[in-house]
Amino acid sequence: MIHKNWDGFTGGKWQEEINVRDFIQKNYREYTGDDSFLSGATKRTKELMKRVNTLFEVEKQFGGVLDIDTETISTVTAYAPGYIEKDKEIIVGMQTNRPLKRGVNPFGGIRMARQACEAYGYKLSDSIEKQFKYRTTHNDGVFKAYTDEMRKARHSHLITGLPDAYGRGRIIGDYRRVALYGIDRLIEEKKKDKAALSGVNFDEEHIRLSEELSNQIAALTDIKKMAESYGYDISAPAANAREAVQWTYFAYLAAIKEQNGAAMSLGRVSTFLDVYIERDLENGALTERQAQELMDDFVMKLRIARHLRTPEYNELFGGDPMWITESVGGMGEDGRTLVTKNSYRMLNTLYTLGSSPEPNLTVLYSKRLPAAFKKYAAKISVVSSSIQYENDDVMRPIWGDDYSICCCVSATQTGKEMQFFGARANLAKCLLYAINGGVDEKSHEQCGPNYAPITGEYLSYDEVLPKYVKMLDWLAGLYVNVLNLIQYMHDKYYYEEAEMALIDTDVRRTFATGIAGFSHVIDSLSAIKYAKVKVVRDDTGLATGFDVEGDFPKYGNDDDRADEIGVWLLKTFLEMIKKRHTYRNSEATTSILTITSNVVYGKYTGALPDGRAAFTPFAPGANPSYGAEQNGLLASLNSVAKLPYHWALDGISNTQTINPEALGHSEGERVENLVQVLDGYFDQGAHHLNVNVFGKEKLLDAMEHPEKEEYANFTIRVSGYAVKFIDLTREQQMDVISRTCHAVL
Repeated sequence: MIHKNWDGFTGGKWQEEINVRDFIQKNYREYTGDDSFLSGATKRTKELMKRVNTLFEVEKQFGGVLDIDTETISTVTAYAPGYIEKDKEIIVGMQTNRPLKRGVNPFGGIRMARQACEAYGYKLSDSIEKQFKYRTTHNDGVFKAYTDEMRKARHSHLITGLPDAYGRGRIIGDYRRVALYGIDRLIEEKKKDKAALSGVNFDEEHIRLSEELSNQIAALTDIKKMAESYGYDISAPAANAREAVQWTYFAYLAAIKEQNGAAMSLGRVSTFLDVYIERDLENGALTERQAQELMDDFVMKLRIARHLRTPEYNELFGGDPMWITESVGGMGEDGRTLVTKNSYRMLNTLYTLGSSPEPNLTVLYSKRLPAAFKKYAAKISVVSSSIQYENDDVMRPIWGDDYSICCCVSATQTGKEMQFFGARANLAKCLLYAINGGVDEKSHEQCGPNYAPITGEYLSYDEVLPKYVKMLDWLAGLYVNVLNLIQYMHDKYYYEEAEMALIDTDVRRTFATGIAGFSHVIDSLSAIKYAKVKVVRDDTGLATGFDVEGDFPKYGNDDDRADEIGVWLLKTFLEMIKKRHTYRNSEATTSILTITSNVVYGKYTGALPDGRAAFTPFAPGANPSYGAEQNGLLASLNSVAKLPYHWALDGISNTQTINPEALGHSEGERVENLVQVLDGYFDQGAHHLNVNVFGKEKLLDAMEHPEKEEYANFTIRVSGYAVKFIDLTREQQMDVISRTCHAVL
């Protein structure tokens, strides 16, 4: 079926089947030039962004939440159209009917919705309370099924950040499909998939799939209705660049109206949209100035996306993130770069609109990327610390060349896969459970299995390691069971029909787990092995502290003795996860990623044999422990790079802060040196890098003087995403300040 709106495009398989990648490969134009073609912000854009910035300021004055609609359950079609300034907007659409007004998503958990409203001085309406008195939510279902053992692990923060009270997120609909095919074609294809079920044996899985397809078809119909309310008919493919951006945004907007997931990533749209922009530029329907304006308006809408969260959630995931991750660049399987002029335009919004944490702009990095593009990205990092880098060369062989980043660092094949998100297990606390025989060091309750504790005065590596492995295996089994339960209940009570409608029906599923306290376990085991660790006990015999006698190798210094412990720990935990059954036969993966929950985990974890004080923050993600890095940035990067990506397909997060002077004495010198650092790091097979280029003095001043204009949009990278520094709690700010700021490479 050939549509007239495809005139000017090279045909292919994409016309006969839903295949966005084929469309891109047949039609995109790689760009190897520099940024000289870019346009600045138009007068219209500046005026509209000024209005948005004013709203941001008011939101901040209101304690971080401008307004909440307590009367409406947020769905795709629940709200009348909303605008910033209707006459000035090129791309339209809003989660609710007013900018920055937050909607309520009670299907995740009515109690959490109520608490979130009350935290900001609002009261959830009686009508919603009444409705959900007779409905089971995702949260209700999970807590009904939790065993006592699971509840204890959750309460003690042995497992934390579980998506048991909100949308799980990390599912990326292929929002490009709406622009390329139109809604009607997508409905038609899903109806074919449902009709194909007529000849199969209706076992539990097929019964569920049939219902899910009906829900997906209904969701596509609702997206069409929502667009109609804004005056757009999206039944057919987009006819031009403006429509392509608008259609894509409507699809994404439906997802964030329906779900309040922990990460609601955008996907990989820049190069796709470039095809439409190039066609319009060629036929004279668009100028470069207008092309930038389109992307500016699109990104502006992404910046005002908001979810209603509880204070507990904000403690785990600081800075009010949405993780609207857009993946830019990378290389194609045919050797061409996927960098286009629109890759530049997307990054250029950090100049035209100012620095911002959202969308979470991620450069898919390869040494083979065009030199000019690498320099442009590095320049942005040096100036604003607003983007992150992930290694395209290690991800592409596994995920293909049309994958997206579905959270902070986790890859997923766009439109082909979904991920079951699963928070993190506290492996550092687990080590203390091994030493104390399953007794929690904070509550003094028996939270783990009642194994024999270690009673000696000094810790022996040969005694500790087998006990730790045994406790770790118990934790892995419990963790998988908890996640299986959560994913089952989420599918049952809070299914993501708007997102799943834009993913292939025959979907590949991955099962994401995560590690917290990684570096502290490495250094603790190293201390036990290479130094002498004396146990400090309370009057009940519980180990509450440790005295370390002598020195020991630490992770983060390119010392194989420590780094090999890290490789062993990662492999061992993953193998323990993989030997368990995972929900819907999903493929188990793990990550070394903590977001800002490293603070919360640390708050509930006692002193460790590596010398870390009790109830203080962990190092984030795969970062070395605070103060452990003694040999400069490159040695630290070398340690992290030794962790094999194929054992952590959910991602290995590394966040580094570099003093500007360490990179060079001029902007040009800093850019060149940063590119060299990135090339060298990723050439070793390393997965991810957050780059912050500033000194601690700036952080301290921003913390003490948040009212200064220069800090209004001061953006920093944390573990896998970006935040406005002044939006973090003081505790989180102090944690960031405590991190190593490298003065030398």
